[in-house]
Amino acid sequence: MTGSREGPPVALGTAPGRWLVVVAVLATGMAFLDATAVQVALPSIGRELDASLSGLQWTVTGYTLTLASLILLGGSLGDRYGRRRVFVIGVVWFAAASMLCGLAPNTGQLVAARALQGVGGALLTPGSLALIQSSFRPGDRAKAIGLWSALAGVAGLIGPFLGGLLVDTVSWRVVFLINVPIAVLIVAVAGKHVPESRNPAHHGRFDYLGAALGALALGGLTYALITAGETPARPDVLASAAIGLLSGLAFVARERRAADPMLPPRLFRDRQFTGANLATLAVYGALGGSGLFLVMQLQIVLGYGATAAGATMLPSILLLTLLSPRAGALAQRIGPRLPMTVGPLVVAAGTLLLAGVDGGRPYAVEVLPGSVLQGLGMAVVVAPLTATVLGAAPDALAGIASGVNNAVARAAQLLAVAALPAAVGLSGDDYAQPGAFTDGFRTAMVVCAVLFAVGGAISWWTIRNDVLQA
Repeated sequence: MTGSREGPPVALGTAPGRWLVVVAVLATGMAFLDATAVQVALPSIGRELDASLSGLQWTVTGYTLTLASLILLGGSLGDRYGRRRVFVIGVVWFAAASMLCGLAPNTGQLVAARALQGVGGALLTPGSLALIQSSFRPGDRAKAIGLWSALAGVAGLIGPFLGGLLVDTVSWRVVFLINVPIAVLIVAVAGKHVPESRNPAHHGRFDYLGAALGALALGGLTYALITAGETPARPDVLASAAIGLLSGLAFVARERRAADPMLPPRLFRDRQFTGANLATLAVYGALGGSGLFLVMQLQIVLGYGATAAGATMLPSILLLTLLSPRAGALAQRIGPRLPMTVGPLVVAAGTLLLAGVDGGRPYAVEVLPGSVLQGLGMAVVVAPLTATVLGAAPDALAGIASGVNNAVARAAQLLAVAALPAAVGLSGDDYAQPGAFTDGFRTAMVVCAVLFAVGGAISWWTIRNDVLQA
């Protein structure tokens, strides 16, 4: 069954196809840019708001927590009530919350505003991919997703540089306020050029209990992981961990019994869908952890300014821009298995090189090679991975399939940022002490390299080569 679409399928080379890609890229890029730019801004935020390490972690994870917890809800709402409608609501919500972030006077209000921002992200992120999957004709989908991967990935990679530039020249607050005019443009274009689509098979009451249990599971585990870095044996840490685990089990049981579940268990009967999401878990967890530690190492230990720290990642932008569409087209010809295996291994190699960053050698020797390998590997894997997940699900479930994959990616990043600092022995104000931070940085980067390699191994054992054929 295909999703209900207003009008004929869209062709990639036409004006409607170009407008659709522009809207999807702008929205996803806005969310990606904000997530990566905030990492570069963390030292500045910490100084201005007098934040602890856990406060900075919550500045990152407050957003990711609500995003990961509600992104399945966003995908399901789009399938049910209209993907464009829910997408536009998400863009407006994201912009309003961004304004609150930019005006926050203290860490607590910033974290609360970031959590609200994640709600908007949960509505817009699955919608951007679901609109591509449900609107383009089948032969153009892999190429469109490759184009989306390249352009949205550029926004994510340029985020550290742009964020650093804004932090150094104006204020970290502008990192958030810049989203408002971008959102106005997205809403204007989407209302005029993007077709509406939905899944006509949805019926009955919405699965609010499933949504609540999923959010509670992630929230409990995240709180336990972050707070454990300060005092592991505190009663609230143990209680939140128990609540998170029990809620996760209850969520699985609920989705198996519900008549119209938010997350249909039948999706995971497909080995391709399950394998691609397991690879996503490993790759994006490693990406979130390595990105956080690298930008802080560059600023805290090597003394880079925010702009310079962000600029170190710029070489990856060119690689992602040039190679992502080609990787999508290559995967359509030869199948996704090889790119999804080789890509994470290349990123793992780059991450191991970056583990040695300590300021003892020039940038071109110490940072550039690892950054290039990371960009090369991600360019190879992102488009085939995304297309594989969406291609393994029925068109009618495009929104929820995109939501699942995005939820897995964000949850992986969330748990990595929450767990890695404590796992490598960092807490309190250790992030401000170069010697202590460097020891933790090296261990964290090795752990992330192993996770990247695990993602490649999972792809080799689970991915077939038949789904992306035109």
